[in-house]
Amino acid sequence: MDLSLTATPHGLQPDTRGVNAFDDDASLRALLGLYLAPSDLEALTPTFRRLGALVHGRLDALAHEADRNPPVLRPRDRQGRDVQAIDKHPSYVEMERIGFQDFAMAAMSHRPALGLDRPVPHAAKYAIQYLFAEAEFGLLCPISMTDALTRTIRRYADPALVARYLPGLTAERLEDQIQGAMFMTEKAAGSDVGATETVARRDGDGWRLWGDKWFCSNTDAGLALVLARPEGAPAGIKGVSLFLLPRDLPEGGPNRYRIVRLKDKLGTRSMASGEITLEGATAWMVGEPGQGFVQMAEMINQSRLSNAVRSAGIMRRSVREALAVARGRSAFGSRLIDLPLQRRQLLKLMLPAEQALSVTLFTADALARADAGEAEGLKLRRILTPLVKFRVCRDARKVAGDGMEARGGVGYIEEWPEPRLVRDAHLGSIWEGTSNIVALDVLRASRKDAAHTALGEALSRRMGEAGVETGLRDRLDGLLARAVAIVGAAAEAGADERARTVASGLYHAASACLLAAEGALLEDARRTALAELVIRHKLTPRDPLGDAGRDEEADQAAADLLLT
Repeated sequence: MDLSLTATPHGLQPDTRGVNAFDDDASLRALLGLYLAPSDLEALTPTFRRLGALVHGRLDALAHEADRNPPVLRPRDRQGRDVQAIDKHPSYVEMERIGFQDFAMAAMSHRPALGLDRPVPHAAKYAIQYLFAEAEFGLLCPISMTDALTRTIRRYADPALVARYLPGLTAERLEDQIQGAMFMTEKAAGSDVGATETVARRDGDGWRLWGDKWFCSNTDAGLALVLARPEGAPAGIKGVSLFLLPRDLPEGGPNRYRIVRLKDKLGTRSMASGEITLEGATAWMVGEPGQGFVQMAEMINQSRLSNAVRSAGIMRRSVREALAVARGRSAFGSRLIDLPLQRRQLLKLMLPAEQALSVTLFTADALARADAGEAEGLKLRRILTPLVKFRVCRDARKVAGDGMEARGGVGYIEEWPEPRLVRDAHLGSIWEGTSNIVALDVLRASRKDAAHTALGEALSRRMGEAGVETGLRDRLDGLLARAVAIVGAAAEAGADERARTVASGLYHAASACLLAAEGALLEDARRTALAELVIRHKLTPRDPLGDAGRDEEADQAAADLLLT
């Protein structure tokens, strides 16, 4: 944290304007050195720094304006023609240019970008999303969905369809960009995809879709992946297929669906989410019939990881704002950061933020390994994606709320970033599967793929290779073994009611192992101290009525190290 923030004039609020979010984030910089090849890190650092300079500057100002001026549906033009246009505020359009064009955020996994002669590594892509999310959460939904749609059709769709749309999906100019979306949710089919009622009817070589979709983010996207049930297909999830729906027909003119209305959302107000009615809309089946959800899962999993990364970014921004206040304001004759109770609260904000960064980057690495065909990488991706979606997104809600409290009454005022962070933080744990759904998915990954065992083995091996001190490693191996065992037992017994508890235990054990390994690899006592904090506060029983004694002393020592 820039210590110049301590010089806040009397009576004024500490302000983070002018802080470079990348230069200020020692943890991110250090961890990228573990996950990126040195040549890639050197080549991409100017990009990270350029984006970091926007987070507390131009991007933050645009996000604030776009949040205050949400998109508006214009069903008809002044001649009465049906145009189904969504008018976006110029601030949002400029953010689109920054995200889609300047930083190639939707295309960087599919073509050379950002000065590299090949697609950007996953760790770098998600680091860019993490930085961007510190200022703007909403636009990352269209960016992530465009990226994920491209990935999905490249894997499953007819090559002719891919050839038709890939240039637009990976375009360099915003004006040429085709944005992506997924239209899955229905009134009666939210998380229960098997209840999908949208009907697909054969029409020559293609299909026509009929039905309603209840929650369609990036509503006017050029392409959307849609779940529908072909006529005559069986009930349930095995009868659902995946279709690619264009906004505009290849021969020209709009497709046959209507945007019924836009949603008035709590957060991510900058980005359009709406309801649509399909009225015989032209679409093409993607992949094999009856495999719709399996194929859509590719897109959902990408979006889940992106949600977790965005939530981690919100936590980082919340921590930075809280630290700025604590270092820049005084009360009762002392700086806030020197008051013991305030220091304890700051640790409670910092710990989940650091856990999230470690686990999401580890998950991004697992995704890269899975894409390379590694068997272990496939299992790690399978369990880590729902695990980080569950825990990181839930932690972001509390960290954002407590960060707002750290600024006090001013933090409740919309002129400051905290209210928007709080509103946006609630999105992560709802979209792409609520907490119950993704916690249950952790059990499914364990039951079907023994992914929990693979995760335990990978983490223990990582600590050994990193050279974690023997005493700490032994304690963590014991806790990790217990966490893996309780997940396996719950999965085997079908104890769905325990899903959230055991998933949380596995997440905390995993994060402690990663923090300890990072501390050893980087020779960084701060990350080792964070691992010890996870052990004390997340993995060890505590008596709220007992004498904290030694724990309090250990926490104060950690605060001295982490908050200096």
